[in-house]
Amino acid sequence: MARTNQYLHPARQPARPLEAATVLLLRDGADGALEVLMTRRSAQASFAPGAYVFPGGGIDAQDSAAHALADCRPAQGERQLTEAIAAIRESFEELGILLARHADGRWADAADIAALDRRGPFAAQVAARGLRLAADAVYLLAHWTADRDLPKRFAVPFLVARMPPGQEPVADEAEQFEPVWVRPADALARHAAGQFFMIYPTIRTLERLAAYADTAALLAAVAGEAPLWVSCPRAGLRHGKESRHMEHEPEFGELAMVCPDGQIVHPLEWQNERPVALRKNLQRLTAPNPGVMTGPGTNSYLVGDPATGYIAIDPGPEDLEHLQRLWRAAGGDIRMIVCTHSHADHSPGAWPLQQLCVQAGRAAPPILGLPSAPTARAAAQFTPERVLQDGELLTLSGKGLEGEITHTLQVVHTPGHAANHLCLLLIEDALLFSGDHILNGSTTVIDPPDGNMADYLDSLDRLDALCAAHGVEFILPAHGYVLGTARATIAQLKAHRLAREAKVIAAMQALPEGTLEQWVEHAYADVPPRLWPVAQRSLLAHVERIRMLEPGND
Repeated sequence: MARTNQYLHPARQPARPLEAATVLLLRDGADGALEVLMTRRSAQASFAPGAYVFPGGGIDAQDSAAHALADCRPAQGERQLTEAIAAIRESFEELGILLARHADGRWADAADIAALDRRGPFAAQVAARGLRLAADAVYLLAHWTADRDLPKRFAVPFLVARMPPGQEPVADEAEQFEPVWVRPADALARHAAGQFFMIYPTIRTLERLAAYADTAALLAAVAGEAPLWVSCPRAGLRHGKESRHMEHEPEFGELAMVCPDGQIVHPLEWQNERPVALRKNLQRLTAPNPGVMTGPGTNSYLVGDPATGYIAIDPGPEDLEHLQRLWRAAGGDIRMIVCTHSHADHSPGAWPLQQLCVQAGRAAPPILGLPSAPTARAAAQFTPERVLQDGELLTLSGKGLEGEITHTLQVVHTPGHAANHLCLLLIEDALLFSGDHILNGSTTVIDPPDGNMADYLDSLDRLDALCAAHGVEFILPAHGYVLGTARATIAQLKAHRLAREAKVIAAMQALPEGTLEQWVEHAYADVPPRLWPVAQRSLLAHVERIRMLEPGND
């Protein structure tokens, strides 16, 4: 369990989400392309005033009481049926669209709609007209929960249904105005041009819808009865402006860690001039060495505080300006320097950083890690002043304003990316420093002979067990933002590696006499060709593991 007293921002209780339902009414336009019905909200609305939205609104008691009036599919449970009925009711009240049928299967028409009062009791009127609600024609597309920072929040299934024949939308001119049929791509273009204001979930939903050619294709995609995505986005700051992100995006985990209650205060732009605070006892300073292999640069971390001094993790390349910034961020009080492995963007800065401390009149912090193996390349040689032991504890302690404080890093040997690779667990805060073993935004290269795929996968299993035992939720990589949902991230990474290995096996079977260059074209066909030379290193690691697993080679 992480120490809440190390959080950067005071706890706040996000508003409780209200239950609502939204329906996307679909049709194929004159050119056969998918179109969706949207409408503009009142400028006086308490939520998303003036925005173009899909019809919908709150779920109330009358919706759950109307189950007997609705046709449904066997897979629709009571909750799903209530949501579908709410969406049908809201589309009728707001836009005069009625998803209902007569007993003989005919869709409700203009005469039926004219006979109903849009402000009167919905279910009773439908029953009196002899209509049945077409909940069986309503499918679940996605589920959105509004961002934690908003004062008014909704938990909303986004449903889809084909527009009933013979009906035309007519706005209620109270809550909704200007109904319009629009192709998703056109709505997005108009929004980008400042002509069609939309809120974040609407934008992201339309981006997904733009991938479907027509209504039939989208309805086929949702036929499985499961949402295509579920999201409660988070927001940070990029160049001083709000920037919102979904769970699959690289920034999400970092926002969850730094601003768990949805505070919009955390900067997301990558810069090298100043450290980024992640906890009161944790800072990140990114070296200015961006590239294909390093992403935005190599992350150096400082664990500790003024009362305890600091441990520097991965000082990075021999870049004096970067090291000076790292030294200043620690107030010159660096007690230990730890290198996760010997590669040139991680360890060379250790000795110059040590000298900065000595030149300032402080004791030389020991340089710790594992020595490079004989298999390491010439550019990746590293010999620490003291060799760390697997499971060893590195401890900082001191007396702060709240009394005694301790920060403890547990050493975990994780060969695979490099033979001397290690990760570090900050025990008191359940945070995992993963070095290059787990990255955000790219896949770790396994480069034999120092890299070994079998070792890499075994190390992933070990890290998963460690995360389970300590309740680790966040992973801090040497490249990229903080990763959330640690165990799920590890599982996805392992699944990705095994899926890639299956492609390598298929390539080897298709071309048994093939070369690595030929195999990489098949196994990495989804990767840009410019990256194939790098991918070839990991392919070789897969080939070695495949051959090791062959009968008789164990």
